[in-house]
Amino acid sequence: MSSKTTAGAQSSAVMLKPGESKLHHFWRVNKTGWGFLLPFMVLFLTFTVIPVFVAMALSVTDYNMIQVPNFTGLTNYRLLLLEDDVFIIAVQNTLVFACIIGPAGYIMSFGMAWFISLCKRGRGALALAFYAPSLTSGTAMSVIWLVIFAGDRTGYLNHLLIKVGLISDPILWTKDATYILPVIVIISAWMSMGTGFLVFLAGLSNIDPELYEAGRVDGIKNPLQQLFYITLPLMKPQLLFGSINTIVSSLAVFDVATAVAGFPSPNYSAHTIVAHLYDYAFTRFQMGYASAIAMFLFAITFGLSRICMRVFRSET
Repeated sequence: MSSKTTAGAQSSAVMLKPGESKLHHFWRVNKTGWGFLLPFMVLFLTFTVIPVFVAMALSVTDYNMIQVPNFTGLTNYRLLLLEDDVFIIAVQNTLVFACIIGPAGYIMSFGMAWFISLCKRGRGALALAFYAPSLTSGTAMSVIWLVIFAGDRTGYLNHLLIKVGLISDPILWTKDATYILPVIVIISAWMSMGTGFLVFLAGLSNIDPELYEAGRVDGIKNPLQQLFYITLPLMKPQLLFGSINTIVSSLAVFDVATAVAGFPSPNYSAHTIVAHLYDYAFTRFQMGYASAIAMFLFAITFGLSRICMRVFRSET
């Protein structure tokens, strides 16, 4: 009897009052939820949505932060795509980073999370060991790697290669344009196991063990078959988040490249789109041109994210 009374009270609470409009009714029913959502919405609009539209508007102007923006149409985009040779180099380097660091970091993050989920003991210690590098900044971690890739005989890698007889003279790993890009790729790939790894590990931990037992009854015999037939289909939301996070991080490589190779790097061998944007925005103060670069990077990121959403979308 009490449950019926409670249900009746709840249904009457959401019913339209006499003379009440649907808008007022919607606000009365949902005002608590919107109140909790309001702080996030204000911050999201202020620091994400509005800056995107401002950058979009500035990208078609000539703006130096002092004078009033001067509308120039698509001139910035024409200069960017047809006459800026350094930008083309930056795009090539960024795509190399994205094509190597992206898949490598994504696979390593999921592989390590899957391996830890299969371990019976020491999961916490292993998770901390793999996640710890992402807790520090790229600049700080680059300092440690610079000891390994130092260009003299005291560098760990040079010392090892000379000792085993593979080279006779030290290699300038961070000064020679031939080696700078591979060095940064190695460092960035090692640091890429961050938030995605933690999300994968959480997703693997939340899968009901009874599903694996049911799979064994249906003929699944080893962990690899469990991975393809049970784990991956159930982890599409986590896989989607990890893919988008990997795309954003691989296209935004800047601090590691700057700390290792300097700014600008020799022969622009480690110059990325973000570095090009930083150059025009905070060195030359050409905010209109920098906004055009930002819009180009935004378009690439958005397009790749949409592809990932189609690949990992859950079937309804």
